[in-house]
Amino acid sequence: MGSPYTQKFIHLSTIAFLILTFSFPANSQINNQTAYEIVSSYDFPIGILPKGVTGYELDESTGKFSAYLNGSCSFSLEGSYQLSYKSTIEGFISRGKLTGLEGVKVKLLFVWVDIVEVSRSGEDLEFSVGIASAGFPIDNFEECPQCGCGLSCVNEETGEIGRNPIGVSSF
Repeated sequence: MGSPYTQKFIHLSTIAFLILTFSFPANSQINNQTAYEIVSSYDFPIGILPKGVTGYELDESTGKFSAYLNGSCSFSLEGSYQLSYKSTIEGFISRGKLTGLEGVKVKLLFVWVDIVEVSRSGEDLEFSVGIASAGFPIDNFEECPQCGCGLSCVNEETGEIGRNPIGVSSF
């Protein structure tokens, strides 16, 4: 057996380890929720994230949220909007609001601009690029777009093209 000093040190080390272990925010490995379930729990439809999110981190105390893709991702929606996602999407999430968003861009005319905020107002989602914003019905985001083909992907099993509910109104 060790000295009383060694035993106290081991006891204090164990207590410190337990405190540190339980004081860190939950992440996908601890609570087993997907990133899609997390955004849904904050009153967003799953279609605000593209298919293929491989993981996420959420600090529930600050709302800091990060979602990870295997790589960058881009697609068009009905030929009207071109969207681009970096491999990491970050921002702060709260009920019905994503702020400080980084990693998502939309092409307006010939210029790529960052989408910096998404907010829910009733049955609409409003996307802000800082100086301008546009609203869309929330049911346009029931499906997750897929990298490369958006919502117009050919179903490998049926050969059918998926529906694309995003309207063609200008941003």
